[in-house]
Parts: sequence; C-alpha cells; structure tokens
Amino acid sequence: MTATAQSDSHPRGKPRAGDPPHRTRSRRRWVGVGFIAPFLAVFTLVFLAPIVYSIYLSLFRERLIGGNSFVGFDNYVDVLNDDQFWTSLARVALFLAVQVPIMLGIALAVALAIDSRRLYAANLFRITVFLPYAVPAVVATLMWGFMYGSRFGLVGSINENLGLSLPNPLSPDLVLLSIGNIVTWEFVGYNMLIFYSALRVIPLSLYEAAEIDGAGQWRIISAIKLPAIRGALVVATIFSIIGSFQLFNEPSVMQSLAPNAIGTYFTPNMYAYSLSFSGQQYNYSAAVAIVMGIVTMIIAYVVQLRGLRRESAA
Repeated sequence: MTATAQSDSHPRGKPRAGDPPHRTRSRRRWVGVGFIAPFLAVFTLVFLAPIVYSIYLSLFRERLIGGNSFVGFDNYVDVLNDDQFWTSLARVALFLAVQVPIMLGIALAVALAIDSRRLYAANLFRITVFLPYAVPAVVATLMWGFMYGSRFGLVGSINENLGLSLPNPLSPDLVLLSIGNIVTWEFVGYNMLIFYSALRVIPLSLYEAAEIDGAGQWRIISAIKLPAIRGALVVATIFSIIGSFQLFNEPSVMQSLAPNAIGTYFTPNMYAYSLSFSGQQYNYSAAVAIVMGIVTMIIAYVVQLRGLRRESAA
C-alpha cells in the first residue's frame, strides 16, 4: 500500500502515529469547537444578543431636546423609585407565594397516586391531567374568562337560574385568585409529569426492602419517594418561580374581560409591554425588563442553592 493510500484511509480527527503532542491537542480542540459552533452561534443570536441590546437601550433616554442621549444608570434609579413597578412586583410575589405551593402540591399528589399502581385507569387519568398543558394559554384564558363572567358566563347563569349571588371572579379583589386557578389548571399536568418521571426511576430494591420491613404506604412515601424526587421538586419549583415572574398571557388576555380589575401595570411584564408599545418608552421599558431578569435570577438561584444543600445533607 502506498503512502498516499495510507494517508487517505486514516480517520479524520484522530491523531496520527508520530504527530507531535501539541499538534494532536490542537486538532482535537478544533474538532470540539466545530461540534459546538452551531449551538454557540444560535445561542449568541437568540439569547446573548437581545440581552446585550436591552442593556444598551436601558442606558439611554429619549429627550425632547437632543434626541436619544446617554443617561447611564438613571433609568434603573427611576425603576427602583417607581411605585407602579413595586406594586406589580408585589402582586406577582403574592401570586407566587400562594399559587406555586398549591399547584406543586396537587401535581405531587397526582403523581404519587398514579405511581401507587392502585389507581384505576391510571394511564387515562395521567393523560387527562396532562391535556390542559397542551391547550394554548390564550385559549385557556378565554375559556375560563367566559366561565367567570357574572353577566354572560357560568357564574352569571348559576346566579340567574338558582337565585344565588356568587361573588364576581373578575372583581379587583378576586381576579388574581382567578388567574391563579387558570395557571394551576394549565400547569399541574406539566409538573405532574416531572414528578412522575422521577418516581419511575427509583430502584425497585428500595420498595422490596421496605416491604420486607413491613413499611406502609405513608412510610414509603415519606422515607423513599419524597427524598428520591427532591431534585425534581427543586427543578419544578425553579420553573414555577420563573413562570410566575413572567406572568403575562393570562392577565393580558383577561384585561379585556375585566378592565376595571387589570390595569397596565398588573404585572411587571405587562408594565414593560405597556411602556414599550403604548408609551413609546423603549429605554425605560428595557430597564424594567433587566431589573426583573435580575430579580428572577437571584430568587431562582437562592431556591436552587437551598435545594442542593438539602439534597446533599440528605
């Protein structure tokens, strides 16, 4: 066999006999870069570039005289002194504190019930619980919004036909609770699937040992299942926290059904959207978005850190 044939038959990317060590390392390095380059390009385009551009916008302000001028961190100072921003942030914080534990508790209970193998038609029940997640948020909000209607919806029909006076779910006092019900209905199935997937990978040997020891179902849940899915609980909690701070679709769609209860700054995302597209305050809106991103990142990181500490301690 000739030298040329040997060279052509050599696999690409693999070191050749007699190659210097630095050349071998360099070749491997470039092969690795070639594999991750497409991801890095997409990641830079769709993630890093918008963040950098938003930070750039937040450092400027449109003035009547002088046009768009550099103001440094003045927009961020205004955000921190903005009562409407803090009101909207407090509202989603309350939403998070009430809705997320309820949603995750229901999802965990459903996952445990399905995993117990004592539930009749468990597969059908699992699909039924997950189906609301497949419904678009706009459709789900419109569906529930019309049911909430005290003059045209289910609540109004019950009041009229049964002579009752049920409270209006779209009133300012109850609209946040009504939105929480919609979000819970949408995402219980999603979180249930996370928990159920974690339960399915628990080794059967643990259950066999518990059965030999005479442990009951509650003991198995508290001593085996819950500790085993602690990581899944942390992940679901972080996703739910991020989703709560990003609350936009449901109140935005329901605003037309309850204009007196949902204002332009009902949530931080709605506030940023209103500033940008209605008030033409793109720079200030970018500052609001950056501040919300930082707040969400800090809270999600704290939850993740505490979850990892508890998991390592266990």
